[in-house]
Amino acid sequence: MVGGYQSKCRSSFGLNSTQSAFQNQTLMDANHKYAKELHVGVRVVQMACSLCQKLQKGSVGPSPDHIISKDDDSPVTVADWSVQAMISWMLTESFGRENVSIIAEEDTQTLADATATTLLASVVATVNETLALAPRFGLKVPATPLNGSQVLDAISRCNSTGGRAGRHWVLDPVDGTLGFVRGDQYAVALALIDNGQIVVGVLGCPNYSSKRKLVNNNNSSALESEGCVMYTIKGSGQAWMQPLVQGDGSEWHDSANVIQVSSIDNPVMATFCEPVEKANSNHSYSAGIAHRVGLRKQPLRVYSMVKYAAIARGDAEIYMKFAKAGYKEKIWDHAAGVLIVEEAGGVVTDAGGRPLDFSKGVYLEGLDRGIVACSGVNLHDKIIGAVYASWDSSNL
Repeated sequence: MVGGYQSKCRSSFGLNSTQSAFQNQTLMDANHKYAKELHVGVRVVQMACSLCQKLQKGSVGPSPDHIISKDDDSPVTVADWSVQAMISWMLTESFGRENVSIIAEEDTQTLADATATTLLASVVATVNETLALAPRFGLKVPATPLNGSQVLDAISRCNSTGGRAGRHWVLDPVDGTLGFVRGDQYAVALALIDNGQIVVGVLGCPNYSSKRKLVNNNNSSALESEGCVMYTIKGSGQAWMQPLVQGDGSEWHDSANVIQVSSIDNPVMATFCEPVEKANSNHSYSAGIAHRVGLRKQPLRVYSMVKYAAIARGDAEIYMKFAKAGYKEKIWDHAAGVLIVEEAGGVVTDAGGRPLDFSKGVYLEGLDRGIVACSGVNLHDKIIGAVYASWDSSNL
């Protein structure tokens, strides 16, 4: 049964190499009912990364008038809206509108305003330029280019609030928009939640080379346009990484390599990541925990879920985030990365040592103090122990 299903999927999605058939066999055997979701997810994230790279290089934008501040002062760009519209349209075409529930970050309030016609036109043009390339990725191109109303509809239908029942796609179209704007690290994150459990995770990292380690942000060698996409299925016990399809007219290729977390469990040798932004992350508390467990290296401050990617492929061992009082973590900032780290052999919990709960809607409700991701149990236990030992004296 699985073999026949796999052959069907290879035919439908352009998986025709011996290498790709072998590599994806393990993922399909682990939970083959999500095979189509995985294949579509990887391809739409590849397309989204291509879209973002073109915008970041300036072939379409972004220009100053294409960077808008939201109510919480965080930025949103043409890339955010374009990726959300494109992925929403692709998921709907692939699975049927009645079967697709999407939780995503952006809405259409700004784009739908009568004064935003130029901005909307930029989004529409970017979406259509990307959708025209769909056959390169083994996906369907629209019969005719999308108009403004269709693009707004695609964005606005991503209004699910999730929950414990049913299937829900979780999308962060550009995670780390500040990193995107500044030419630094950012990610496109897509996950599927089924009855409260993350079952598929896809993470596109356009500036995180599949060949070069993540290094401190002030070293430009950390950024390469090649980029990579990581993906997994729950229960597979494996995560995969493939390079991005380049913008040179090349067709889709499904080559990928297994990634694994680091085997380092000595805090002296471990590298830890934390967010760049200080507004919603307590760097001083993280530094105190690092000192308590004996971490000696300076932290890698990284935009976006690339922090999870770094742990999954062994470039770092620890990610800590302790939000300041009043801040609520959104599920789209963590879902894809959490599953990829776990299937690559890592551990992710809240700071109390409990699994993260993605079944309660848009937010990680009931989160205990913060989030801790580690490459292994030993490091994780040390971090959690240090949190408990120091909490009474903290000022969070």
